[in-house]
Amino acid sequence: MGFEKSAGSLVEPREALHTVYREQFPVTRELIYLNHAAVAPLCRPAANAMKQLADDACSHGSLHYDAWMETYGRLRRAAAQLINASADEIAIVKNTSEGISTIALGLDWRPGDRVVAFAEEFPSNYYPWLRLEQRGVKVTWLSIYDPLDKIAEALPGARLLAISFVNYLSGHRVDLERLGKLCREHDCFFLVDAIQGLGVFPLDVEACHIDALAADGHKWMLGPEGNGILYVRRKWLDAIEPAEFGWMNTASYWDYGSRDMTLRPTAGRYEAGTLNTIGCFGLAAALEFLLSIGIENISSAVMAVADQLETGVRNKGYEVMRERTPHTGSGIVSFRHPAIDCRSIASELKRLRIVAATRQEWIRMSPHFYISPDEIDRIIAALPSLQ
Repeated sequence: MGFEKSAGSLVEPREALHTVYREQFPVTRELIYLNHAAVAPLCRPAANAMKQLADDACSHGSLHYDAWMETYGRLRRAAAQLINASADEIAIVKNTSEGISTIALGLDWRPGDRVVAFAEEFPSNYYPWLRLEQRGVKVTWLSIYDPLDKIAEALPGARLLAISFVNYLSGHRVDLERLGKLCREHDCFFLVDAIQGLGVFPLDVEACHIDALAADGHKWMLGPEGNGILYVRRKWLDAIEPAEFGWMNTASYWDYGSRDMTLRPTAGRYEAGTLNTIGCFGLAAALEFLLSIGIENISSAVMAVADQLETGVRNKGYEVMRERTPHTGSGIVSFRHPAIDCRSIASELKRLRIVAATRQEWIRMSPHFYISPDEIDRIIAALPSLQ
């Protein structure tokens, strides 16, 4: 049995992506979906790939296991292409939390070591550093909105800096290239939680001097939950011990009788056991789909609808959490009504088949490239007025 790769043709930036690719998102038949910062609907290529694997496993068990193995390679190659890395530097993980924890637990920390972290982070990129304090590691807590000069002041003597590419609540996008340059100048390990930006914005681990990066596929990369990537720069592989150890960490993992614990020479050393195969089929197809469209094209489309959304809610009198600029904006727009609880508004929007999220008393909307300007206008019209 052959397994088809996802198909897609490169679209010129002047074309309206929401028109060209709308049929790849069956969710549009039922909903206006503005919750990609939480859990995205599967794109059709991802869903088809997962259905194909499910049907084959149902009918043939593991008869076509070689094709499964090739899909693991496809996923590594697609992820590497997405961030300008080598496939050997990509580990397949369950989620962003596992990826970050692999770094946090794997480095050889000593009492007195120092980490630079940020107060506004999602718990996945907050708790691991808080726990290290119990081992005598000091954490310098900053704000993601601090100027670069203040961050630079905290870097001398710091061993690691961990930050999110895009903040999960405000949508603030940081300048990875400038942060990476600062980290390199101060010999500081640079770890990026990329889940809220990868798949929308170009990201080059070489240009940004990123040492490790983690991201789950179920948000902007349009893949399934429970399947993500961990990038570890090759020079750090021997310095970061696997947080978990099982049969697949070792170089001889296909020899079940071997007791040689020599680690795999690639980032695959961080994969302790059997992978989420159906998730790998879905995420590989989703990444190939995004790459075929062009991340720069996707970025332009997402920024356009998110800008339109922010302008619309501001004009209607809503408070927007964070002002957008071309350099700091993302696909996330968080806002609130001065008098009506955000949960009530989200519930009413859901009744109208508009899907958004509530986070910490804010309404958070996160449109992807297939959302049309007309749909944004409909959403703004559906929001309760301030009168």
